[in-house]
Amino acid sequence: MSNADLANLSDKLMLTTVMMYIIALVAYAADMGFGRRGAATAAAAKASVQQKSEAKVLVGTGGGADVDAPEAAKAADADDDADGDADGDRPQVDWARLAILLSVLGVGAHLGVLVSRGLAASRWPWGNMYEFLTAISFAAVAAFMVVMVRYRARFLGALVMFAAVVALGVANIWLYDSVGPVTPALNSYWIAIHVSAAIIATGAFTVAGAATVLYFLKSREEARAGDRPKAGGGALAHVPSAESLDRLAMRVTMFAFPIWTAAIIMGAIWADQAWGRYWGWDPKEIWSFVTWIIYAAYLHARATAGWKGRKAAFLSLIAFAALLFNFFGVNYMFSGLHSYA
Repeated sequence: MSNADLANLSDKLMLTTVMMYIIALVAYAADMGFGRRGAATAAAAKASVQQKSEAKVLVGTGGGADVDAPEAAKAADADDDADGDADGDRPQVDWARLAILLSVLGVGAHLGVLVSRGLAASRWPWGNMYEFLTAISFAAVAAFMVVMVRYRARFLGALVMFAAVVALGVANIWLYDSVGPVTPALNSYWIAIHVSAAIIATGAFTVAGAATVLYFLKSREEARAGDRPKAGGGALAHVPSAESLDRLAMRVTMFAFPIWTAAIIMGAIWADQAWGRYWGWDPKEIWSFVTWIIYAAYLHARATAGWKGRKAAFLSLIAFAALLFNFFGVNYMFSGLHSYA
């Protein structure tokens, strides 16, 4: 395939990826909203049918009526059919499996976007803002899938997919750039090390941010419920407790923080080779360090001062906001040697 064909394939795979992520987003939201409630309703309905059968069998064996067990079962089924769709025997959509399947297929197509674009450009596929944001979106979804398997955190799917869809939408609508060469400073093996580390860390921080947002929603629901028993629950009924979400955000942050640290160190080494200095107070360098400081303060406060809950979550969101500003704000509001824009 020619470079033009590979570039065209990358664009088509991008459309496929976005469509799969959108449907997966809907499926995750449906699973969170009523998927498990539907399954619970179906199970309760089946139990009700069995109770009807047993009751009619008991009536028959007690001598009050000439009804045997098979006939009782048939009668129960007839009653069940007469009840219509309210019994929950209708085929239930397995939203969870659909969402996971689409996520796997979407990640595969997303990886194809990056690989085909890299082959078309004969370089690492994160040399401009479009490619960089595409790679970060891939890292976020991939990190979510790892966390989902490791911690059974399917409940993060809707938020992570929403972030991925928005990011890819921004990349394609406003940041799209045709395949082409990069600036001489980026023609280095360090782009495969330094930038890759930054992408992986940013993707993992995005998952931690999703867990933190969900923590605030869950903690608010728990505060409203108080000591009252749950009555059916809402969209967050099957989401773990706020305390569990708080711990999950910390664990993902602990994974991402050393990678972000390594990215900053490797960036300084690359800067010395490219520009003759390790640190020049470039806007990107400053905000990368600010982001590192806030995440370090978050982890330090949890480890030494015992911070947890809302205080720690607020600090985590501030760090994530600094990370987003480091990506968008620095590139478009300031001029510097690191500006992709």
